[in-house]
Amino acid sequence: MVSIDTPRAASRSFASDNYAGAHPEVLAAVAAANVGHAPAYGADPWTARFAEVVRTLFGERAEAFPVFNGTGANVLSLQASLPRWGAVVCARSAHVNVDEGGAPEKTAGLKLLPVPAEHGKLTPELVDREAWGWGDEHRAQPLAVSISQSTELGTCYTAAEVRALADHAHERGMVLHVDGSRLGNAAAHLGCSLAEITSEAGVDLLSLGGTKNGLLGAEAVVVLNPDAASGLPYLRKLDMQLGSKMRFVSAQLIALYEGDLWLRSAGRANEMASRLRAGLETLAARGARIGLPHPTQSNVVFAALPADARARAHERFRFYDWPGDDSLVRLMCAFDTTPDDVDALLAAIAG
Repeated sequence: MVSIDTPRAASRSFASDNYAGAHPEVLAAVAAANVGHAPAYGADPWTARFAEVVRTLFGERAEAFPVFNGTGANVLSLQASLPRWGAVVCARSAHVNVDEGGAPEKTAGLKLLPVPAEHGKLTPELVDREAWGWGDEHRAQPLAVSISQSTELGTCYTAAEVRALADHAHERGMVLHVDGSRLGNAAAHLGCSLAEITSEAGVDLLSLGGTKNGLLGAEAVVVLNPDAASGLPYLRKLDMQLGSKMRFVSAQLIALYEGDLWLRSAGRANEMASRLRAGLETLAARGARIGLPHPTQSNVVFAALPADARARAHERFRFYDWPGDDSLVRLMCAFDTTPDDVDALLAAIAG
């Protein structure tokens, strides 16, 4: 038997919600699905049930396509909605632009048109910086807008802001895609349903997150406007995102979204981030040289820390020093982050 050294119980991470384990309710759902034989490639009762759950959450037109990961969901969404000559307007900080190894461009064959965006949020005016040149054969055609909800900088689009982007995109013949890897965190912060910031706000396609909110490894492409996407069954196979034993992916998604587990898990992570921010603000009020450059509207806090405070915190906790800024760090909470974890991090920063 192979022996694996498990991390010490006290060794918590604020590096990413990806570091957290799977939620016990999700593990139970996977175990419950591990009974006997079931049809492969999505022709199973769990996948059919998840399709019903998606229609309940997002409307009767919604179509669900379970996949393995968020990058796959983003690539599939954009590839299904655009021709080969299509281009995607996104924030410069967007995951599709910064953290996906060029997959939207190399795998989907699409041009990204990133623009600088304060706190990671696009506006119709920012979209227009790159949404031009239609009919010019020398320019990739801007045919989609992609936003992250919540953003990579921890901010959230309100339903009204999403609607404004959707209307602006549609007026220009573009579709609106949402990278919703942390969609639950945004909905929990805004106090709204998942539909209010997606299907009811005019979103055409959604990458529905799961892994960052307690799943083993499961996401989904959700087509909210069937007229905006085609060929997804074929593209999912082509892009190696079609699971043979899909029941285990779908069972996880059902566990998260059929009830309120998505909201409980996301709400807890957000609550811990709020606790962390409040603690940092208290330290700053007492004279600590701590900056908080972005609002905390989800499960992440960005903080500018002095070198000595950052070094003390790194001795006990893992977290990311933000690229391009020697003082800025990203501190991310997960569904299983506890008040004791947060207080221990604050104590390390305070010295």
